Amino acid sequence: MDRRAFIAIAGGSILATPLAAQQAGKVYRIGLFHVGLDHVPPSLDGLREGLRALGYEEGKNIYFDWHNLADEDAARTTARAFVRDRVDLIVAFENQTTRAAKVTTTEIPIIMLHVTAPVENGFIKSFAHPGGNITGFAGLGDNPAKEVELFKELVPRLKRLLVLFNTGDPVSRRWLADVRQAANKLKLQLVERQTAQRIEIERVFSTIKPGDVDGVFVSSPELRTKFPSLILGLTADRHLPLLGHRKEWLQQGALFSYNLDLRSVGKAAARYVDKILKGTKPTDLPVEQSAQLQLIINVKTAKAFGLTIPQSLLVRADELIQ
Repeated sequence: MDRRAFIAIAGGSILATPLAAQQAGKVYRIGLFHVGLDHVPPSLDGLREGLRALGYEEGKNIYFDWHNLADEDAARTTARAFVRDRVDLIVAFENQTTRAAKVTTTEIPIIMLHVTAPVENGFIKSFAHPGGNITGFAGLGDNPAKEVELFKELVPRLKRLLVLFNTGDPVSRRWLADVRQAANKLKLQLVERQTAQRIEIERVFSTIKPGDVDGVFVSSPELRTKFPSLILGLTADRHLPLLGHRKEWLQQGALFSYNLDLRSVGKAAARYVDKILKGTKPTDLPVEQSAQLQLIINVKTAKAFGLTIPQSLLVRADELIQ
């Protein structure tokens, strides 16, 4: 992150150069927020890079008010602050902040990134004609059944799979149905545990004994984005292979990920920011859905688990982390 554009990090929020330092002329105010204190979505850097390429310079003609937040309640509070401060546009990363923004304003344009099931969740009317003040980019590796298949292929000894889910996450229920179907096909036994809070996740892992399960699968987008460091640490402590949410999980020890290149989504979103700031209405911009998924495998982690990566996966992998 370009530290010259930011002057303070406090309370989970990064604030850009103050308005007093900005040049004369129009300065666009952008409110950006995300739930998940222990990481920043890679798409944020992609967005900033894309905007620089389009001629936007933080502290000169654009002002970023970026917030990394603990939960959806904090997201609603931040959304109300964006409305009060009359930002020109809101960028909402993932479902929780998109929900918060949607219930807070029908006037300020909203660009959503990495949302799952945007029509089913009521964010938009359709991909081609989103309606209202929301558009953006859907998709966050929404392929749980395929992830389970890849997990079994990478870990042939996988018999019992711990599945963390959250009934408060609407997408989690659909994912769980897909995971069950894939598990039935692969003859896997699922150990399903409902979790929503940190203490509940810790409690689940505290009851796991050696040999109880052979791997861990997080069947909820919200759990994946809110608690990555916690889940990575708990699975590492118990020497259990874990499906990663994105490349950064693998760099911290997860076995593999099957997801979008999130940074490139941010760069694509810069186009939408530019168009809306120049007068295009969100309803006239179709919601894009990225279809190109990347298979990334952590070779070092595989070796630590005594796994031999099948040649078929080595050939298919987009990246191998040594």
